[in-house]
Amino acid sequence: MSDAGELAALVERALREDIGDGDVTAEACVPAGARGRATVIQKEAGVIFGLEPALIAFHALDPALEVIEVGPQGQWRDAGAVVLVVAGDGRALLAAERTALNFLAHLSGIATLAARAARELRGTRARVLDTRKTTPGLRALEKQAVAAGGGCNHRQGLYDAVLIKENHIAMAGGIGAAVAAARARAPGLPLEVEVRDEAEIDAALVAGAPRLLLDNMDLEQLRAAVARVGGRAELEASGGVTLDTLRAVAGTGVDFVSMGALTHSAPALDLSLTVELT
Repeated sequence: MSDAGELAALVERALREDIGDGDVTAEACVPAGARGRATVIQKEAGVIFGLEPALIAFHALDPALEVIEVGPQGQWRDAGAVVLVVAGDGRALLAAERTALNFLAHLSGIATLAARAARELRGTRARVLDTRKTTPGLRALEKQAVAAGGGCNHRQGLYDAVLIKENHIAMAGGIGAAVAAARARAPGLPLEVEVRDEAEIDAALVAGAPRLLLDNMDLEQLRAAVARVGGRAELEASGGVTLDTLRAVAGTGVDFVSMGALTHSAPALDLSLTVELT
């Protein structure tokens, strides 16, 4: 998320959602003015991402927070690695804990899945792409997490690229008409056309589409599409791709494989936070 103010506002909303009128447990159990040291550790191997919103959460509740150690982002590390160490007001550390870990665990899970996907594609020509299947309000962070893990970002939204899908084609009156209209409306943007069979592939090529989205094709169909296109357009395979099927899909010769699972189904990375009195 490029706008620091926007990220701070997002974290503030998350804190307000969790804390409400106050952390009654910490206020009851932790003496006012008590100081603590919080350590976040990876409980499983993976790639860390999301330190910025986590630190914003801690700083929001204790502006005098001391950051002692910050582990690297975007690197695969084993279980037991230290992610973050901060020291400050004990009540503030406990109140910020869940919000900070929610951001860290969720975004690190995405980065870790992206890293596993990128690893599956080693030795192939294909790159793995994310999609718009993101958590509302978190798209920018989730796509940054994909990139941190070694994946590639597809379009950010409906505004920065043209992707003509079957409903657009139906309402435009055909692939040729849809491509022509899109070129006239947004001549400088990347353009891609979703195709489902040989006839649609041919129509998209005749229309001059530079990239084709091969929608829900099996491996045999993908190989046939690669041969039919013969390098005249970039090819992206899409539709229910998982880590288990990713390498086989890439092996058909496509240029890109998109995985909605990178953002909508990535399991959170298991992290722990422990606090000790100082």
